Amino acid sequence: MYFNDVHIAYYVVAAIVGLFMGELVAWLNVRLPDYKKVFSKEFFTERKMNFKPNYILMLITAIIYVTLVYKFGIHNTIVGNLDLIKYLILTPMLLSAFVIDYKLQIIPNRLNLTIFEVGIIFAFLYGLSNVAITINMLLGMLTGGGIFLLITLVGGLFYGKEAMGFGDVKLMGALGLFFGFQNIIIITLVSFLIGAILSIFLLISKIKKTDEYIPFGPFIVIATFVSMYIPFEQIKLVLMQIFTLGLYKA
Repeated sequence: MYFNDVHIAYYVVAAIVGLFMGELVAWLNVRLPDYKKVFSKEFFTERKMNFKPNYILMLITAIIYVTLVYKFGIHNTIVGNLDLIKYLILTPMLLSAFVIDYKLQIIPNRLNLTIFEVGIIFAFLYGLSNVAITINMLLGMLTGGGIFLLITLVGGLFYGKEAMGFGDVKLMGALGLFFGFQNIIIITLVSFLIGAILSIFLLISKIKKTDEYIPFGPFIVIATFVSMYIPFEQIKLVLMQIFTLGLYKA
């Protein structure tokens, strides 16, 4: 049986791997904020004594893995599967960034650095077949980190405090390696749009108080997943309609 030209066995494998990766995300969320090694000599002992699986995270990760396989398909070459592979690897790290930043208002440096390191590897792999892709990914890194660094510096200049955490700056720079110049700009715009909408909802519903800090990392993560699934041109069209109040004509 096939779905979108992909045999159902691939979806089953993706779901199973997703469940295990979801459990890894829950483990990351416990270890990274305390600056502890994710894998250590006492891994199995500590995990058994101090860790309970997060079944919601496991289910979410499994669903994301299955839908990514459906969207990108399975191809006969490694180059053809690079997009799928990089997003499968990125997904657990994004989910971990979402949860940790929401709960603790930090994005661990080790997590951002790992995303950056993986992005560099993929930039190199893409460059083996097309150097222009690698250049675009490097521009994405500079653009993503640069925009958020500028916002942080300007916010500090005018308001005397950081308008954006440096964890967000590092995260956007690392994500730029995965998405390239155009898509990282889209992620930036979508994250601010989602942030505005959800922040208003959180304040109106009194989940957050007006003087309470609302972490921006989760909005970046949501925008990143949007960019994974929805083509650039479609997102661009929607954003143009929103920001021009419907005056933009394709």
